[in-house]
Amino acid sequence: MKPWILLLLLTSLAKGDALTFQNNDRVVLLGNTVVERAQKYGHLETALTLAAGEKNLRFRNLGWSGDTVYGDARSYFGPPQEGFDRLKADLGRIKPNVVIICYGAVASFEGDDGLMDFIEGYNRLLDMVNSAANPRAIVLVSPPPAESLGTPMPDMSKQNERLETYRAAISKLASIRKIHFADLFGEMKGSNTGLTDNGLHYTEKGYAVLSSKLVKAMGLTPPTAKQISSKSGQDLRAKIVGKNKLFFFHWRPANETYLRLFRKHEQGNNAKELEKFIPIIEARESEIDGLKTATLKEKS
Repeated sequence: MKPWILLLLLTSLAKGDALTFQNNDRVVLLGNTVVERAQKYGHLETALTLAAGEKNLRFRNLGWSGDTVYGDARSYFGPPQEGFDRLKADLGRIKPNVVIICYGAVASFEGDDGLMDFIEGYNRLLDMVNSAANPRAIVLVSPPPAESLGTPMPDMSKQNERLETYRAAISKLASIRKIHFADLFGEMKGSNTGLTDNGLHYTEKGYAVLSSKLVKAMGLTPPTAKQISSKSGQDLRAKIVGKNKLFFFHWRPANETYLRLFRKHEQGNNAKELEKFIPIIEARESEIDGLKTATLKEKS
């Protein structure tokens, strides 16, 4: 192991102030697969919604499976810069007050050799986030651990060692830039197995555990089991999942090549339909606010 990486590992993890929300904050969730798949189950957004108490939040999930800090997965036909520029435009439109970012799971497979490139790219990404949106708060989240599920699945212990190295680097980066760090890796380590379907990608059961752990890692109070399991709590999560589907259809529509890209001369006139999702999404968010208030009354 390179000496500078060993020094990094010996540096204590950043411990900043707890994240605080303000009423009507726009919160962007940004990262790769672990972030994108969270919208499918709604546990994470539900936990954060309830952890914010009476403050109403507006979430936009910009996760993209397989993505990196360079935007590799976000470009359709061009180089990574195309995807990076796409993300910059998205952030400029949304103007989030809070950005919660989880990268490193993909890069960690490169081990020590890829760490400097990862941190360089992360710094570049954070500079772009600040220039595009100037959020009040940014949270860097360490990627969660991988699971060893037994034969025939691979032993992920070496990968978890690499993830620990990247976790330390992300913590150091957060400390240097004076932004929040949430140690999801540390919170999830030692959790019950059977939370992923292949050692890497979390199931619904996994997200139920992960969401509570991440809220805690941010210095917030997770919702109670009674709140989550109550009828209003279940309705809240279902409404969040539905809202997320609507936003996904608006943000990443099928046949985008025809709507916005090089074949828009054929069906580009239909792109105007995408904006009609916005008032429907906003109506769902008002319903989410009401369900959240009802759920918060379930104290224990």
